[in-house]
Amino acid sequence: MNPQRTALLTIDLQNDFLHPEGAYGRAGQSAPEIAALPARIAPLRDALVAAGGTYISAQFTLVPGRGGAPLISAHLKKLRPFLTEGDFSPGGFGHDLVDTLKPADFTIEKVAYSAFYQTRLEYILRAMGIDTLLVGGIVTNGGVASTLRDAHLRDIHTVMLSDGCAAFKTDVHEASLLSLGSVTRILTCAEATDEIGAAR
Repeated sequence: MNPQRTALLTIDLQNDFLHPEGAYGRAGQSAPEIAALPARIAPLRDALVAAGGTYISAQFTLVPGRGGAPLISAHLKKLRPFLTEGDFSPGGFGHDLVDTLKPADFTIEKVAYSAFYQTRLEYILRAMGIDTLLVGGIVTNGGVASTLRDAHLRDIHTVMLSDGCAAFKTDVHEASLLSLGSVTRILTCAEATDEIGAAR
């Protein structure tokens, strides 16, 4: 692992998902495994950046429509009926990266599961000469899995952080780790940190 050609990419670690006053917190939608992620990932972020690597935060975005109501897909509206005006809106508190992981070198606004779908992520990776992604965040079976598979299709080497991502149910998280083993390397945050240290 060459730290200078490596980026940590976190998926959806933002206030509307994790903060008690965010959209999910207000709706009582939380899990201890998800709340623990920022503190677990932060030492890896620090080690990578100190070694010359890059930190990229991909943040779920609901684009405000005319009048302020979010443009939201039918399936998400049915799944999360509590989402309302201002939630996941660019520039708002809820959309922002959690304090524990600030600042990111680059922020990607994403409107679907994958951080590659209709975003500038691939352009940034090519422009920065990055060929390896360490991927964590939420949820394992959603944004993390979709991003890893899209990176695989683009011949980008990836490392999935097994304890740096989580789902709302542990069995779903574990099943996702098993299914993604064919498209990505899997390490813990501590193991990835050790490899960065060894490569310096």
